[in-house]
Amino acid sequence: MSSPPPPTEPEAIPASLRAQLEDFRKHLWRRKILEAAVAGFIGLVASFLLVYGLDRLWPTPGVVRFAVLLAGISLLAVFAPYWIHRWVWRHRRENQLARLIARRFPGLGDRLLGVIELQSQHEQASSLSPRLRAAAMETVAAEAGRRDLAEALPPGRHRKWSLAAFALLALAITLLVVTPRAGVNALKRWLLPFSDTPRYTFTHLDHPPEEQVVPFGESFPITLPLTPDSERRPASAEGRYGLQPPVSTPLSGNAYTFTFPGQQEPGTITFRAGDATHRMRIKPVPRPAIESIAARIVPPAYLSIPERTVDLATGTLSVVEGSRVEIQLQASRPLRSAAFGPIVSTNEAPGKPFVPASGELMMQGRYARSPMLDVDGHSFEIPFDWTDGHGLRGGDFKLRIDAFKDATPTAYLPGAERQKAILPEETIDFEVLAEDDHGVKLAGLEWQGEFTRPTQGEPAHGEIKLEHGGPEMRRVNGPVAFSPGAFGIAPQQLTLRAWVEDYFPNRGRIYSEPVVLYVLTRDEHAQMLKSRFDRAIAELEDIARREQNQFEENQRIERLEGEELQNEESRNRLDIQQQAEAENTRRMDELTKRMEQLLKDSARNKDIEKETLRKMAEALKSMQELAQKDMPAVDGKLGDSQERTNTPDKTKRDVQEAVENQQKVLEKMQQAIAKANESNQRMEASTFVNRLKKAAAEEEGIASILIHAAERLYGLPLPEVDPADRRVLSETTHQQAETASDIRWLQEDLGHYIARTENAAFKEILDEMRESKIDLGLEEIRNRLILNHSSSATGGLPHLTGAKEWAVKLAAWAKKLDGDKQGAGGGGGSGDSEDEDFEFMLRVMQMVQKEQDLRASTRALEQLRRSLETPSPLVP
Repeated sequence: MSSPPPPTEPEAIPASLRAQLEDFRKHLWRRKILEAAVAGFIGLVASFLLVYGLDRLWPTPGVVRFAVLLAGISLLAVFAPYWIHRWVWRHRRENQLARLIARRFPGLGDRLLGVIELQSQHEQASSLSPRLRAAAMETVAAEAGRRDLAEALPPGRHRKWSLAAFALLALAITLLVVTPRAGVNALKRWLLPFSDTPRYTFTHLDHPPEEQVVPFGESFPITLPLTPDSERRPASAEGRYGLQPPVSTPLSGNAYTFTFPGQQEPGTITFRAGDATHRMRIKPVPRPAIESIAARIVPPAYLSIPERTVDLATGTLSVVEGSRVEIQLQASRPLRSAAFGPIVSTNEAPGKPFVPASGELMMQGRYARSPMLDVDGHSFEIPFDWTDGHGLRGGDFKLRIDAFKDATPTAYLPGAERQKAILPEETIDFEVLAEDDHGVKLAGLEWQGEFTRPTQGEPAHGEIKLEHGGPEMRRVNGPVAFSPGAFGIAPQQLTLRAWVEDYFPNRGRIYSEPVVLYVLTRDEHAQMLKSRFDRAIAELEDIARREQNQFEENQRIERLEGEELQNEESRNRLDIQQQAEAENTRRMDELTKRMEQLLKDSARNKDIEKETLRKMAEALKSMQELAQKDMPAVDGKLGDSQERTNTPDKTKRDVQEAVENQQKVLEKMQQAIAKANESNQRMEASTFVNRLKKAAAEEEGIASILIHAAERLYGLPLPEVDPADRRVLSETTHQQAETASDIRWLQEDLGHYIARTENAAFKEILDEMRESKIDLGLEEIRNRLILNHSSSATGGLPHLTGAKEWAVKLAAWAKKLDGDKQGAGGGGGSGDSEDEDFEFMLRVMQMVQKEQDLRASTRALEQLRRSLETPSPLVP
């Protein structure tokens, strides 16, 4: 069996066909590579233009710009490789090209594909003739040579894409040329999407804030200025707060000023001006408030008062002139700045020009304080202005500072009677009160005496220091026990005044209203008591007359029947009678209290005899029974008669009992009046003795003064007398006239007394006085004093009676009356036992009074000792 023939070697396609396919491949590759490059360039330029365009509409976020840049680069980095892979890498072999040609020329393509496959086949000679294969290749090559394979190329996009690329590039270049700032800005933002390069706008706002704090609930303005190099300046701009209606505003100058309504919630305002868009965060915040205000006050040095800090909740401060003031503010949050002024004066201070001041406050967080401000005679207002860290201004606030002068201190003698008559051994208790607005330094009591009749002694004068105060003691008070006898003060008129000193330089003492004390001799005291007793008896008689009138009216009412007493008219009459009885009872009670004091004062005067005091005590006892028992019984029965629940018989009995009780009241009143009159007559008799003694003492005093001044007065005409001696002479003349007048009244009173009592001893004295013609003699002495005939006025001349002789006669008459006055008031009418009881009671009363006087005098002397030993008050 013969072996098969060896396989034939593959035969290459004709060179012409190979050249055609190679030329087709080059055309394909060149076109598709160009398309890939142009597409990538278009992507880059388009992404730049897209960023430019978006930036014109809104501030393109970095993420969006990065996505646009990534999309533009992707055409070059992703699409171009894909495109090259598809058209270049996948069309590098003849069979791949044949398939592409088959899309345009199916028959030719299939044959080309067949020829290319024959080229790679290995066959046996017996199966395929090499000649036939070559012939087939030649045939296909000849057919392909008759065709333009370029027509089989896919549609070309490179020209359109190139035109688009050139157009986009031209647009980009135009934008860069026409709007270089916007173009360069967009190029930077495109190349560096995550950089902080701000978007460029043709309308360029000048650094608008991203956030602004505005007043809570208040309308607020926002101003957006344009930069000087802004390319566009729209005629108006718009701002919109959240979803609220937009607010438009025109361009004014180089800025837009918006006014938005008050807001209470945070929000965002979107502003649009041309292509510029700006978002601003708004935060409503309450304005900074002053939570507290205080003042540090440094008082004037002379007050020696430490500085103090006071709260100024009312916005008003009052300080003394010469002080210095620092104002301290506490705000609700930290402050950026604070200032005061200009200060405005609110009053005129003579001689002190006002200098306005202003300045910055010293700050530390929420706290601010002013410099020290001097307070002179001007009151003024200080306006304050402050701004917090957000730039919000505070509200309007003004502080008023009133300057007042250091007031004059005041001294009082509260509760002290303005005028009072006492014996030297008596003590009066009162209080000294001193006040000052800035501290009492010292307080005391001063007295100045004045003789009411001529005498050789010197008027009393003295003082005691009672209370040492201090710079911060605005009120001092202390009790005073003042006894003329303890200070060795003889009977005279005393003027007492409290005084006070404060710390104001060179002000001196300030005195209270005076209290006048009449320090009386026993005879003067007795005369005063006699006058008080006269008034008391007159009032007792008046009460008795009223009671008699009421008794008569009650008797008229008593005649009515029981039924008549219960009608309305009778009830009204009874009610009027009850009110009148109550009023009479009240007056009797008040009079009884005055009589009690009169008895105590009378018991103090040893010149008033025991029998007079006993009669006065009996009258007082009756008056006490009337005021406390008898008269209230009448009042009660009159009230009982008006009860609505009474029967006619009960009403009748009540009225009858009231009348019976009232009759007893009248009888007891008459007894009291009789006893009082008896006591008064005895006191009146004693008064005549005292009045004669007083007149004798006055004449003796006149004679003593004239004798003492004899060397200076004798022989001188009145115009040549020294002014001081002329004053003494004038006072003596006046006193002589008063004594002469007293003697005339004494004679008249004696006449009336004798007419009532028919007392022989008193009548004898009156006759002697009339026979001596003493009233004419005293008047003659006054005339001599007027002419400065002091020698003859004194006495001692044989043919003329002077003051000295009349003093002796008056004393003799007083002594004679003093021995005979025991029978002036009639019999006592009391048993020995009652007399002893009263004498014992009187002695006890006088002992108690003496002990009280001694204790009060000791207190007064102790006060004087402390006043002399206490050092001057210390000044801190």
